[in-house]
Amino acid sequence: MNNKILVTGGAGYVGTTLVPLLLKQNYKVLVIDTFWFGNYLPKHKNLITLKKNILNIKERDMKGIHTIIHLASVANDTASDLDPKLTWEISCLGTKHLCDIAKKVGVKKFIFASSGSVYGVKKEKKVNEKLSCEPISDYNKTKIVAEKIVESYKKYFRYYNIRPSTLYGASPRMRLDLTMNILTKHAAINNQIKVFGGKQWRPFLHVKDMANVYIHFLKKNLKQGSYNASDGNLRVIDKAKIIQKLSKNCKIKITKSNDIRSYRLSSEKLIKTGFKFKHKLIPSLNEMFFMFKSGKIKDLPNFYSLKWLSEFKNKN
Repeated sequence: MNNKILVTGGAGYVGTTLVPLLLKQNYKVLVIDTFWFGNYLPKHKNLITLKKNILNIKERDMKGIHTIIHLASVANDTASDLDPKLTWEISCLGTKHLCDIAKKVGVKKFIFASSGSVYGVKKEKKVNEKLSCEPISDYNKTKIVAEKIVESYKKYFRYYNIRPSTLYGASPRMRLDLTMNILTKHAAINNQIKVFGGKQWRPFLHVKDMANVYIHFLKKNLKQGSYNASDGNLRVIDKAKIIQKLSKNCKIKITKSNDIRSYRLSSEKLIKTGFKFKHKLIPSLNEMFFMFKSGKIKDLPNFYSLKWLSEFKNKN
């Protein structure tokens, strides 16, 4: 049985959580990444890393690959706005290039990391995969275009477009620009939380559950298509109030926001495939809070996507 997996963007927030889990389950893993944010992957006999932009991947790089888990992209809305051209090139042209090579080398399965934000603004309490996508930012738009690109290759390999919630939780390559991560850090370090807006509905998902979603689709031959991945939905202000309770006398400061995205994801389709979410919100936030307190999670400049990419762009 061929158990060789390619993880693009495998050195990122999700990748550095996912890759060790794959290695523990005896998969042979190839990570292709630019390593712009550093390399926090473990050394392992079954892990090969290749420093390369996905646009420059060659057919020889992917020989013997059974499944692709495609995580590579410019990380979020604000980072994407920094260089829209780069965002479109990596997410769309890069995905098309990857699919072309996957077709040539006989890849059997293609799992794409899309985004729940492709729905834009939705008033429905349960946003499922049948509802229309109305992307707002370049990041959202490139994700839905990339989904269509992947889907167009369905005759050549089994495909899954995964639409995750806003992620949270500790990871070797941490993200301190994600809502609950940064709110928890501020509660632990500053005893004050700053909330932009607050009324927007956002889904949430622990990064380890996100990794387990990808493994779920890797192991099972499920029906092709799009799948939401969300463990629940909360208004941003309600997330802040939950985190506020982790610290004594923590204050919340609310400021205006121009981010109108608001949506509540339903994961009923995913759950019906047998997937179970394992990492509960409050215990996970409490664990992360004490990791900030103890210094186990460092406040490093490369954990902030926008600022780090801005400096990287200026240097190059």
